[in-house]
Amino acid sequence: MAGGSDAVESTTLSCAKCGKPAHLQCPKCVELKLPREGAAFCSQDCFKVSWSSHKSVHSKSISSSAPVNPGEQNAASQNDGWLYCLRKGNARSHELPHFDWTGQLRPYPISKRRPIPNQIDQPDWALDGIPKIEPNSDLQYHVEIKAPDQIEKMRETCRIARDVLDAAARVIRPGITTDEIDAVVHEVTISAGGYPSPLNYNFFPKSCCTSVNEVICHGIPDARKLEDGDIVNVDVSVYYKGVHADLNETFFVGNVDESSQRLVQCTYECLEKAIAAVKPGVRFREIGEIINRHASMSGFSVVNVFFSVYPFFFWKNIPNLFPYFLPICESGEIVLWSWYWRSLPLCTKYSSLCEK
Repeated sequence: MAGGSDAVESTTLSCAKCGKPAHLQCPKCVELKLPREGAAFCSQDCFKVSWSSHKSVHSKSISSSAPVNPGEQNAASQNDGWLYCLRKGNARSHELPHFDWTGQLRPYPISKRRPIPNQIDQPDWALDGIPKIEPNSDLQYHVEIKAPDQIEKMRETCRIARDVLDAAARVIRPGITTDEIDAVVHEVTISAGGYPSPLNYNFFPKSCCTSVNEVICHGIPDARKLEDGDIVNVDVSVYYKGVHADLNETFFVGNVDESSQRLVQCTYECLEKAIAAVKPGVRFREIGEIINRHASMSGFSVVNVFFSVYPFFFWKNIPNLFPYFLPICESGEIVLWSWYWRSLPLCTKYSSLCEK
């Protein structure tokens, strides 16, 4: 940590972690000539605890052509227009990015980031793209049993998310772009008073995820037009009254071949079988085993590198569902998990995150 002549004046800045008067500054931020706001800390302990989230500021600055204030950089990116998305959403290019492609699908240019009205309650990553509270929360290490009032908040937010996804479903057809789907998701979300959780989360540039054909999940909406025979997964997340809702579905675009139909149908069956098994005392791994068994018996396989998440106060925290995850479901937690869990990654002709 920088000190002495580089020390931060405690009369002007507060610790980015605890809010106490700050006397130290991140040395990497000093090297990169980043603004002192957000880089000041009261002690080495606060700096160490904040490091996992704070270091994202450095990569964001390095990927930029010049070190600028995060707010100014976001404003500039909104004027980029239709460009290819690079570096986890944090850079743009006129050229198609190089990648070792495994399928026929290629990324198309994306539009500028859509604005959020000032009156909308926003998560802490909305302005600079960096989740601050979530990475260091205790909820990353233990499962919280939810109270009835918390469950009701979740249900209210989930109803909004369901309406948003239904609105997106109504516009899906051959010829529409995934960017146009994103526009619908964005407008319906803010009309309901919510914030689209993916927007600027670790610099993700859009308000939903659209995964076409062989894209497993988290595809970025772009200028590509959907074609007859495609399958497209639309993944919607909404932040409302301090909690997150998350759900997705996979849709047929026009006339879809039999193998794609079987993939989507099998995924839906896996979901129904998993939900039927949910009750207090069931181990999470048992639910994963049910999914894996039905997928395998149907001629498919599970994409093991992805898993179910459990959003509430934070968008990403435990429990994450793996076939080998040991903890036991308890009353008050599994109801919420089954409410949110709406996706399964399965492999066949397409490796896609699918649900009917």
